[in-house]
Amino acid sequence: MTSSTASSALTRRTLMGIAATGLAAALLPVSASASTSAPGSARAAAAAGAPAAQLPAPTGPYGIGTVSARLVDRSRHDPWVPARPYRELMISVWYPAAPGSGDDRARAHYMAPGAATRWDAMSPHGVPKGALDFAATRTHAREGAPADARGGRRPVLVYAAGAGDPRTWGTSLVEEMASRGYVVVTVDHTYESPAVQFPDGSVKDFAPLMEAFEEARKNDAVPEFLKKTTDVRVADSTFLLDSLGSLPHGLSKIVDRRRVGMFGHSAGGIAAAETMYEDRRVRAGVNLDGTLEFNPDPIGTNLMPVARHGLDRPFLLMGSDRPTEPSWRAFLSHGTGWQRDLTLRGSRHQAYTDLSALLPQAGVDRGTVEENIGTIDPARAVAAQRAYVASFFDRWLRGKDDGLLDEPSKRYPEVEFTG
Repeated sequence: MTSSTASSALTRRTLMGIAATGLAAALLPVSASASTSAPGSARAAAAAGAPAAQLPAPTGPYGIGTVSARLVDRSRHDPWVPARPYRELMISVWYPAAPGSGDDRARAHYMAPGAATRWDAMSPHGVPKGALDFAATRTHAREGAPADARGGRRPVLVYAAGAGDPRTWGTSLVEEMASRGYVVVTVDHTYESPAVQFPDGSVKDFAPLMEAFEEARKNDAVPEFLKKTTDVRVADSTFLLDSLGSLPHGLSKIVDRRRVGMFGHSAGGIAAAETMYEDRRVRAGVNLDGTLEFNPDPIGTNLMPVARHGLDRPFLLMGSDRPTEPSWRAFLSHGTGWQRDLTLRGSRHQAYTDLSALLPQAGVDRGTVEENIGTIDPARAVAAQRAYVASFFDRWLRGKDDGLLDEPSKRYPEVEFTG
């Protein structure tokens, strides 16, 4: 299967933020027309040259630095390409930067050029092809800035993106956490992410994963495929936790490996929950709208181990506006640690990603925004998830409780306490 074939096969049900929130939903194909149509204004923008987008500024007191690195796990063959005798991943580390380090010219790019080209070609999540220049878009972090070593070691968070999404797709939330004093590591799961660019310029796509998924569909073995995918993500996350003592740019010197949290969107939220269940080094976790079962649709069967047994450490569920999530009910009923279930009213699945910031800049109409993000004001979606994720990790990794998670807040009326 060529990379272009794999791209056209990628689902638009989760990619466009429609109903399901599991990994299988991110791989089910639909008609090509759903991904190629673009409003006239977006086509005009593409013809004139795609503009760089603007990400919302982080609100914390720290400036941000970032570096990227290749990690190699030589203890296992690659699970998607067994002929490769090792597993390689790309990570980025986001951290509080020393005061006065760098200027705007040193701000890091949102995506590497090769990865950005392939991401744009997919018309991701309602963003018409050519409407935004993902490679030219800048973050608020300074590339290679010296770390702020004041105040001792800092809690570290691992962020995992959804299925078929790049590690950059949660940058606005990741930058917020770094600006508040956390070290955040984002990871691309090679051959699952649509395009992972390595330091030598090579780009690995998700053709092997797509081939495995098509084979599972033919053999009525989708739950088994989903289990393997989750197992791979957990193994990658465990390897990343093993690597916290050797982070690039000397960042291991400011990381407190006794205070580790994990969060993610969709399949990344699934990975956060399941990794936390299997690896006690993760002390607190957040699942942003990911179902906890090995099913194409959330029906409450084939529950993951974490849903069957729960957790004994703090965990936050924050979901889109939908009627029910049976695997979450199972998870909550078995957990013995602190837990909370929040709903972002008026939101759809992709409201928990950078799409909330980027799609309104892509020249699309309001209907396209609502189809992919929901009826919630996109800026409010960003503000709410930043506030609640930060409140959660501050409470459980820093001992600072602002009370936001105790009861509904007038500051965030769109957030409903559902459990």
